[in-house]
Amino acid sequence: MADRAPAKAGVQGGAKAAPVGAPGPRPAPGYRSLRFAGYAAVFDRPDKGGDIIRKGAFAKALERAREAPLLWQHKAGAVIGRIEHLSEDARGLRVIAAVGEPRASRLLGSGKVDGLSFGYRVREAKSGAGPRELVELDLVEVSLVANPMQSKARVHAVERS
Repeated sequence: MADRAPAKAGVQGGAKAAPVGAPGPRPAPGYRSLRFAGYAAVFDRPDKGGDIIRKGAFAKALERAREAPLLWQHKAGAVIGRIEHLSEDARGLRVIAAVGEPRASRLLGSGKVDGLSFGYRVREAKSGAGPRELVELDLVEVSLVANPMQSKARVHAVERS
């Protein structure tokens, strides 16, 4: 994959990976989809809403997960591809996916859209004087987005398949 940023993103130390995601849209004959790698969440950094995701927040969700769809801008039903790999590592929630929807693929391939995000339900959080700490989450979906809530949640490598 061609690097977009210098981030190193290997799966580390026994991290559990979620099962392969649901099949996404089938590309038109002759169309080549894109694969990407990146982070849908980065640990210990506040997002635009003031939440901080702590390491381990996805661990139980990844054990429970059957599949998570890859969506366009969090729009229900707007499946643009399929998730091939989800895991937690030291940095955050690592994602490898294939985008088969032509418009999303063009925007990703041109670098015009490179944000990642995720839909979730809070299972456990700690609130106090500072920001809310998210310590256990249910993962609902992963989305390719124009403006992620967490500035470091980005695609960092893209390849044509």
